[in-house]
Amino acid sequence: MTPPVYVLRHGQTEWNAQHRIQGRLDSPLTRLGRAQAQQQREILSARDLRDFQVICSPQGRAFHTASIALEGLARAIHTDRRLSEIAVGEWEGLRRNALGADQPMDESEESALDLYERAPGGEGFAALHARCAEFLADLRRPSVLVTHGITSRMLRLIILGKDISEIGMLPGGQGVVYHLEDGEMNRLSIGA
Repeated sequence: MTPPVYVLRHGQTEWNAQHRIQGRLDSPLTRLGRAQAQQQREILSARDLRDFQVICSPQGRAFHTASIALEGLARAIHTDRRLSEIAVGEWEGLRRNALGADQPMDESEESALDLYERAPGGEGFAALHARCAEFLADLRRPSVLVTHGITSRMLRLIILGKDISEIGMLPGGQGVVYHLEDGEMNRLSIGA
């Protein structure tokens, strides 16, 4: 069984605002993204994190978010490449609406989940699932995990014992924190 975890997605980046697929590439946090990380800090500051370790994706946008969200709350931020975002091969850096979709789609991340699965030269959901399952199997202590949109969903999917096909049913979001313990997930946000 996975120890208790808090899962955070990085704050909005310049490429998020432009509806670009980042994958393993990076772009800086926007002003809104930094504010979202501060909201996560407010949420976490109300929690007892004394026994929690912090593990973060090594990608810049996640590490910057972690440094804001956990300022004064954690002694150290450790990185683990297994928390990196899903690789999307040839589509990294492209705008979602430039991928030749046969039908119009909205610009929400949820509408684009299929793109992450079928990106040419990309990692795909099965490989991401294996990477996240390996990470969680090695997790021995309560942890705060700072990661990315698709990787966050996959981690939570595995902890909740759901099938890969259900990834689109899990909520996303920036500026929120997901608490998972004993097979239950709670979405924590400011004012909720």
